[in-house]
Amino acid sequence: MTEQSLSHAELMDETYRYQRLIYDVTRRFFLLGRDHLINTLNPGKDARILEVACGTGRNLAMISKRYPDCALYGLDISDEMLRTARDKLGLRATLVKADACKFEAEQMFGTVQFDRIILSYSVSMIPDWQAALETAVRHLSPGGQLHVVDFGDQSGLPLWFRSILLRWLAKFHVAPRVDLTAVLAEIATKQGGKVVCHGRLRGYVQHGVLTKAIKQRL
Repeated sequence: MTEQSLSHAELMDETYRYQRLIYDVTRRFFLLGRDHLINTLNPGKDARILEVACGTGRNLAMISKRYPDCALYGLDISDEMLRTARDKLGLRATLVKADACKFEAEQMFGTVQFDRIILSYSVSMIPDWQAALETAVRHLSPGGQLHVVDFGDQSGLPLWFRSILLRWLAKFHVAPRVDLTAVLAEIATKQGGKVVCHGRLRGYVQHGVLTKAIKQRL
């Protein structure tokens, strides 16, 4: 890992060393839209599904129950979060420590491409989040999909609520990426894919799906 990656890894370990123990219980009330993402994955049988920044493994555990025939993989930069994920998932998923912005799946997982890749409430925590998205798309199989769910711009919510939420999120080094749709669209344009994005709950949640082109542009 680079010096910057190591610094971010240390920050995440420090932030979640104890938070990981109560993370799933407490975050269920405000990390909204995760189950909707899982329900709309629609992977084929024996699909390979990777979660980038898998955290405690909560999403992968849910995916395992809903799509039991799929092969599951996860990576995270935090050793502390991976401790919880490994305890939760056991042999149901292959988990490794890696930087979302620069990883090589073949070296880590023995597979080059994935049919579905998800980033759930993680781009808002990754400093170079655009690089994380580009790296994820590079690892999609032709016709594969990248699903991203995260905080939106809260444009339909009262200003006082937005102000309180942003201050609270900052304590955990979280910053909503209000230009997520534009960045996904730019990445898709480069490789001939398509993007569908929508906000939910008055802008509290944004969910983007990038479908990679089956044939790459020459």
